[in-house]
Order: sequence, then C-alpha cells, then structure tokens
Amino acid sequence: MNPESYFPRNIKAALQHNPPGEWIPSVPANAIRLHSGYPAPHLVPSVELKDAVAQLLEEENDLPLHYIGSPSIDRLKEYVRARQEVRGMLAKDNELLITSGACQAIDLIARIFLDKDAVVVVESPTYMEALEIFRNYTDQIITVPIDKDGLQTEQLAELLAKRKQKGMRQPSFLYTIPTFHNPTGTTMTAKRRNHVLQLAEEYDFLVLEDDAYGELGFTSNPRTLKSMDTQERVLYVGSFSKVIAPGMRIGWVHASEKFIQALFWFKKDLEHPFAQATMATFLKKIDFSSRLQELSKAYQKKCYVMLSALKKNLPKDATWFVPDGGYFVWVKLPNLDTEKLLSKATEEGVSFLPGKYFFLDQEEGAEYLRLSFSYESEKDIEKGIEKLGHVIVSK
Repeated sequence: MNPESYFPRNIKAALQHNPPGEWIPSVPANAIRLHSGYPAPHLVPSVELKDAVAQLLEEENDLPLHYIGSPSIDRLKEYVRARQEVRGMLAKDNELLITSGACQAIDLIARIFLDKDAVVVVESPTYMEALEIFRNYTDQIITVPIDKDGLQTEQLAELLAKRKQKGMRQPSFLYTIPTFHNPTGTTMTAKRRNHVLQLAEEYDFLVLEDDAYGELGFTSNPRTLKSMDTQERVLYVGSFSKVIAPGMRIGWVHASEKFIQALFWFKKDLEHPFAQATMATFLKKIDFSSRLQELSKAYQKKCYVMLSALKKNLPKDATWFVPDGGYFVWVKLPNLDTEKLLSKATEEGVSFLPGKYFFLDQEEGAEYLRLSFSYESEKDIEKGIEKLGHVIVSK
C-alpha cells in the first residue's frame, strides 16, 4: 500500500513544503534562548491561573469539563468585546469568534477565502507560521517589503495597479502585522495604515490584521486598522498568548457578521472550553490594564538592554530596527549567512532565529536574524549578545 496515493492533489502539494516548526533551532539546555518569542517566565501568571482553575471547579463543578462548557465561556467573549471597545473597535456579539489561538484564527480565515487560484499578499519578511498556513491553500503568494515604517504601501499600490492593467487576479486579502511586527519589530505609520485601507477599497480586497503584540507598546499603542475601517474590510485577529499565557491557546477574530458565520461553520467545536472558562475566571480577578502596564514596562527595559548590548558587541556594519513595543529586534549582518552562523552560536551557548524562515524566498533572508528580548533575563540578554558578537567577529 502507498499511503500517499490516498491524499488529494492539494494535500500532496502542501506536503512538499517544509514541515511546521522546522524553523525551531536545536538548542543546548543551558544556552541563552534569544530565539524564543515567549513571555518571560516570571511574567506568566501561573499561580493566578492555578487559583482560577480551583475557583472555577469549586463554583461550577463538572460544567467546564463538558463539551458545551460553562457559563464562563460567554463571559470570556464579553471580556474580549470590552477590550476591543477600549481600543476603539466596537464589536457586536455576532462579530466575534473565540478561537484556539491566533493560528487557528489565521487558518480559518485562509480556509474560507483561499483556494489554489486565490492570491494573498504578505509583508516581506513576515510571520513564518502564517506563511506555513497560506502555503497549505495556495501557491499564489505575493510579497511586499517592509522598511522602518512598516509595509511599503507605495510598492503595494504599484503592484496592484500593474495587476489590474494586465487583467490579473487581485488578492483575496492582505496579511499584515502593522503593530510591533514579527519579526522586524517595526510599526506601520498612520499614513500608511490609511493608505492600506484606501487600496483595499480601490482594488476590492480584504485585510487580515494580526495584532498579537498590539497592546505591548512601550509608551503607547497605535490605532488598529480595524478601528480605522469604515467598510468592514478588516478581519482583526487578537490573542492572549503574549499578554497572559501562550499555552492557554486563546485568540479571537473580530469581523463582519457574515464572515464570522462562515468561520464558525468550519471551526465547529474545535476549541478548548476548559481553557476558555479558566481564562474568563482569571480575567474577572485581575486589573488587565495594570497587567499590560507591567508587561510593557518590563519588556521596554529588556529591549533597551538588548539594544545597548548590540551597540557594544556587534560589528559596525550591523544594523537593526529600534522597536516601540513587542518582543523582537531584527538585525542585518551584511555578507554573513545567519543560518550557518547559528550552529557556531549554539555551540557558544546562544540561539537566535535565522532570517530565512520569515521570507517566501528564503535567500532574501540570508543576512538577517531575529532576536527576542522577551524570554531571557536582562543579565542573560547582555551575556547572550556578548556571545553572539564574539561568534560574529570570529567568522
């Protein structure tokens, strides 16, 4: 028997790409993990979540452990709706869908809008797991570069105009991470955000706004595209992974009612009622705004430590963007292959993510790497960058 003979053509095509998670480096146990885009361990509220579980089971007994789940799930959606409103996004109940993390949200959106002929536009570089998802549905992926001000919307406009002139199919949607971008840490300017929405209207495409880091600004959080959208073209994806705990796997989509209905149709009951009920119980007990302030202050300090260490330890031709929030610093090392550099770096006890994994054409990322300041302590960030600088200079 040949197992592959049972796969339809679209699945066979998807399986030709790299497997999910291949970008995760093999790192010695004692290495300084500057590749990890995870919350700092001491900022994950494990004790509070444990208390929330105990309270939930005490109050509701077996209800959270059933398929349908507990009344707390409805409260979770209300917390999300209230948070959206704080940020200028008014959502009705039928315009929100709770998902199993942001990745399920992105996958559901890809599923209802993409087929083998559909076109999707992404930033270059972009979030590698989004690329993995889109490749499962279409090979018609177009990239538009990023600079220090985010997506270069003038290049997007030129691309769209040329496609229209040639009678080519326009994109189903643009996937963008406009605020504290992964991997570059950049933030799209207000002018470019307005331009994105103008182009979406002119060329009749949707916008998938991934805002996983959007509330982690060091001094302020820019307006979301969704809050600026008057035509219901933006599908907004949010997540609690970066501000509470990634293992809870709770995200959401805010979009027009018709889109939410279609997403729900394919989502079915693929969710985690117990995790959602636990999250609702946890949110009831905390001051979420104060938590965000605590996180932003901590990550700002870590970021400044990393930037100072980079300036001190990296060669003068190295360059990087200075983020205003989020988790990441994006570094360019001219004339170096960062994938080859990684093996030597891990031997020396420090890790990073090679830039190639964030590009559709991986050769474009050869000189880049992503560093995360979120996970390690300030002391280990300094030590890790010192190790990295030594490896680079010795090449």
